[in-house]
Amino acid sequence: GSIMRMGDGEVAENIQVVSTGSLGLDIALGVGGLPRGRVVEIYGPESSGKTTLTLQVVAELQKLGGTAAFIDAEHALDVQYAAKLGVNVPELLISQPDTGEQALEITDALV
Repeated sequence: GSIMRMGDGEVAENIQVVSTGSLGLDIALGVGGLPRGRVVEIYGPESSGKTTLTLQVVAELQKLGGTAAFIDAEHALDVQYAAKLGVNVPELLISQPDTGEQALEITDALV
């Protein structure tokens, strides 16, 4: 582990972002979307829209020429639904880990 000071006064400029597909959410995030090139965890209660939001962001990223990975911890990804949301499924990196530890190892390898 490490300890770091987050309030050094420096402001990150020119953060590259990917739209969430929701103007209101992009504005609320403060930078216009989710930061590119970083691990983003979407968390919330069951049936709250986490997967839909994630797949919308994946579709937006792919439109920009980016590559996305989807760690499907629930083993429940519906690729037909993903395609309907605009995801280029053949280009999506999908992992269905058996354990939380395996999910973290896969994430570490991807980053």
